[in-house]
Formats: sequence, structure tokens, C-alpha cells
Amino acid sequence: MNALKNFIENFKLFFQGATDFKGRAYELLQTEARIEMDNFLLICYSDLLGIPLPISYYTLELLPYLNDEINDWDKRMMNRKSVWEERWADYDLDP
Repeated sequence: MNALKNFIENFKLFFQGATDFKGRAYELLQTEARIEMDNFLLICYSDLLGIPLPISYYTLELLPYLNDEINDWDKRMMNRKSVWEERWADYDLDP
């Protein structure tokens, strides 16, 4: 009986996600992709922000492929107040 309830709940959640006409799921995926790309660029090019990176010589090989995104990323990183605040703001953890 518990397996049937679990199946029905998962079935309901599947159709709820499949019929998301407001585009909320797409926005969340776009936001997560942008955050992941920002984190990747932060790891590769943190020396542009003044954080020393011992492997910067090797990450320079990626520069031609990521050149278009570096300027926007640099502006976003400089405008960040707190990475934790940005990441956990969606979850409303304040009492």
C-alpha cells in the first residue's frame, strides 16, 4: 500500500513538473546553469579578481573559448556581496 501511495505521489509530481506553463522550472535551470558557469570561471580565472591561482598558466588555454563570458562574469563577481546569501536566499531559512 505504501508503494502505491509513493507511486501516485511521484506520478502527480511528474505531471506537475511536465505542465509547468509559467516557466518556473526553465528559469531555475537557467539560474543554476549560470551559477555553475560562474563557479567554473571563478575556479579558472580567480587571479583576475586578485585571488592567487597556481595553475593559471594551464587555464589560459581555455581563454579563447570563454572570452565572451569573461566580461559579464567579472561584473557579476564584483557585484556579489555574499555567495552564501545568493545561494540560500531561495530557500527562505530565516525564522
